[in-house]
Amino acid sequence: MKKILVTGSAGDVGSRLRKLLPAIYPDIRWSDIKTPTDLNAGEEFVAADLSKMDQVEKVVDGIDGVVHLGGFSVEGPWDTILQSNIVGTYNMFEAAYRAGVSRVVFASSNHAVGMYPRSQRIGVNVTVRPDSRYGVSKAFGEAIGAMYADKHGLRVTCLRIGNVGDAPLDQRRLAIWLKPEDLVQLIRIGLEHRDIKFEVFYGASNNIDGWWDNSNAQRYGYHPIGKADDYRDQAMAAQAKLGSDPVGDKFQGGTFSGAEYDAEKS
Repeated sequence: MKKILVTGSAGDVGSRLRKLLPAIYPDIRWSDIKTPTDLNAGEEFVAADLSKMDQVEKVVDGIDGVVHLGGFSVEGPWDTILQSNIVGTYNMFEAAYRAGVSRVVFASSNHAVGMYPRSQRIGVNVTVRPDSRYGVSKAFGEAIGAMYADKHGLRVTCLRIGNVGDAPLDQRRLAIWLKPEDLVQLIRIGLEHRDIKFEVFYGASNNIDGWWDNSNAQRYGYHPIGKADDYRDQAMAAQAKLGSDPVGDKFQGGTFSGAEYDAEKS
């Protein structure tokens, strides 16, 4: 990759990548709807509203690979999700295709499959079962990524990210934690591996309590270095301070699964 674009660069994950990716990719264009407060003088930043095609076309111009983190990052009203995550993701794939971008790494989410029970270990070939409007938007992103890969030859990698952070913060995140350096590994596979056409990987580190079979990522050389179990004591101590969630505690999506849930009412 001669030049890459990273959208969503003002968010938590994007901010972490701004510290890690430049050592690997010296020519990066960062983008978000708002300018990061800690932007360095040497960083190239172009503001863009993903729901506006002309702005997306501008930000992908001259780009070889895209890491698409941008969008509304939590559950929200339908119109917000629609404009930011569905229209915005369509615009990104379409603009990337028109501009001759060769690869896109799409930040999907565990919430695309959040209604699977925690007792069930799942791989990447399961039917999507979103736990929220946000999760629906991520399932849409995977689907449109597959279409651009199959019909137009764009090389697409979708990362069903768990929770990126310095350490897992509670019991659920012992299962879904993703060390930032492991996220970088997955991004590099998507941007560089010669055999990538269209793939879905789980964004998770080496977690003993994990719910996901990530052998698909491993066959492309993914070797996570993060181990959630190293932080078990502090995660469980934090969990003890949390209240119970009778619905969310059953499902992989946690509180996203429990919000607005009324399937069992009589």
